[in-house]
Amino acid sequence: MTGLAAGAGVDATTLVLSHEPLPADEVVDGAPMTAAHTLSTLGGVEVGIWEMTPGTATDTEADEVFVVLSGRATIAFTSSGLPDLEVGPGSVVRLAEGMRTTWTVTETLRKVYIA
Repeated sequence: MTGLAAGAGVDATTLVLSHEPLPADEVVDGAPMTAAHTLSTLGGVEVGIWEMTPGTATDTEADEVFVVLSGRATIAFTSSGLPDLEVGPGSVVRLAEGMRTTWTVTETLRKVYIA
C-alpha cells in the first residue's frame, strides 16, 4: 500500500486539488479543467479523488467504480448505446475499460474513484 496510511483519514470534499486544462481535442464545449489526487494504492488498485469543472469533454474510460461527492453531470455513453446517466451527490457508477464517454458537467463534479 502507498499513500494514505492505515488509520489515517482525509476529507475528500475539501482536499485542495491542482486543476489543469484538458487537451483541446477532448473539449467539446466550454473550458473544463480536471484535477486528480491519488490517495492510496491497495494491491494494484488505485483509490483517489477526481474533479472536473463545468464544460463538456470526451474520455476513454478506465475500469473503475466511483462515488460522486459533489456536483452534477450527464455522462453520455458514445460507444456502447447505453442511455445517458445523470449523476450527482451519492451516485455510484461502474465504468468499463475502453468505454467512450462524453461528460457534460453543470456543477463542478468531485468523485472518489477506485480503479
